[in-house]
Amino acid sequence: MTDQSRADGAGEPAPALRRAVRGYLDHLTVERGLAANTLTAYRRDLERYLATLAAAGVADLAAVGTGQVEAHLARLRAGDADHPPLAVTSAARAASAVRGLHRFAVREGLAGADPSRDVRPPAAARRLPRALPVDDVVRLLDAAGAVTAAGDGAAVTLRDRALLEFLYGTGARISEAVGAAVDDVDVDEGTALLRGKGGRTRLVPVGGYAVRALRAYLVRARPALVVAGRGTPAVFVNARGGPLTRQGAWTVLRRAARRAGLPVDGPQAVSPHTLRHSYATHLLDGGADVRVVQELLGHASVTTTQVYTLVTVDRLREVYATTHPRARDTRQPGR
Repeated sequence: MTDQSRADGAGEPAPALRRAVRGYLDHLTVERGLAANTLTAYRRDLERYLATLAAAGVADLAAVGTGQVEAHLARLRAGDADHPPLAVTSAARAASAVRGLHRFAVREGLAGADPSRDVRPPAAARRLPRALPVDDVVRLLDAAGAVTAAGDGAAVTLRDRALLEFLYGTGARISEAVGAAVDDVDVDEGTALLRGKGGRTRLVPVGGYAVRALRAYLVRARPALVVAGRGTPAVFVNARGGPLTRQGAWTVLRRAARRAGLPVDGPQAVSPHTLRHSYATHLLDGGADVRVVQELLGHASVTTTQVYTLVTVDRLREVYATTHPRARDTRQPGR
């Protein structure tokens, strides 16, 4: 049996450790407003950490040393007979959970020092966002509004076009789009109130194409769809009259992508986030300030938004190389 197997399977964490973790997770829920999925992942990460401490006979966070934190995180990356190695992103999240717990313990007087202060999480490889060319976005949106031999009803077709126009026209996350209420969207003013991560809200402009698609859907399609249900404030509803789910929105996008001849599987597959990435990239390509794009996307930090500038730099380099008269030196060597 490996050390990590013993750590994860031996001994019950001390009550003081359990209380500390409960307090920390409550803090993240109430004061930080972390998303439910993030809290679930943190709870899972901290369960493994408590198991490691219990196996080592540690009953109090004040007794944890830097070496124990480092060893735990190293084992997560290495894996064992019972657990596959964690990917860099998952290991980084686990490190964040552990470090946050120890910072919380110091603030709450549960420990005098933070043994994780100098422990650095593994650095994830920076992946550039996937963005579609404008022509591909147009094909996708046109495909969403196409009536096909599959028998899609007119109401569903109008909804599909409105949903994808809304995603691309506002840069909304899929959760923000399906969570939007009718009262959150003002087609006369061309604005939408989006409810983002951590309960944060932001008011964003809605483009003219999206406004037209939304107006057509809200007037000609939504009433016919919603009558089949029990009544819902959601903007986007399914054929049974209930709120459209994230999975339902994914289905809408995949159907439109397939019609448009765009990939729906593999690393290049079109996703709802692809439209969000395309929205940001096209704004920056058009000259928008990165801090304006930050506000539109609802990013808490401009650092998150700046990854899109790497995409646009590549685009600028391409344009420069093909248009500037002295971008390339075509002379023969020695001339």
